[in-house]
Amino acid sequence: MEDIKTYAKKRLSIIIEAPFMSRLLEMLEELNVPGYTVLPALAGSGNNGSWRRDALSSDARRMVQVLIVLDADKVPPVLNAVSGVLKHQIGIVTLADVEVLRPELF
Repeated sequence: MEDIKTYAKKRLSIIIEAPFMSRLLEMLEELNVPGYTVLPALAGSGNNGSWRRDALSSDARRMVQVLIVLDADKVPPVLNAVSGVLKHQIGIVTLADVEVLRPELF
């Protein structure tokens, strides 16, 4: 089997209430984040108890996940900005090491 070259990057996952998604995405654009993907969060459980997306009557408590893959040196400014958005909001931020096949995309 041929060895496939991979490249180290960081994956930032941000779970935030849907009404704040636009603000977060605008901030990512201003920081020249090379790309992101937004996924619906369908259900969860945490400090405020369990919830299911189909049981919510409005977007006020619906959650989305924003996934970002980027170079390690770009993480600190993004985390600083994200922490400002989440200061008074419900949200979860995780950071992980990942490997990618096509580094030019990130």
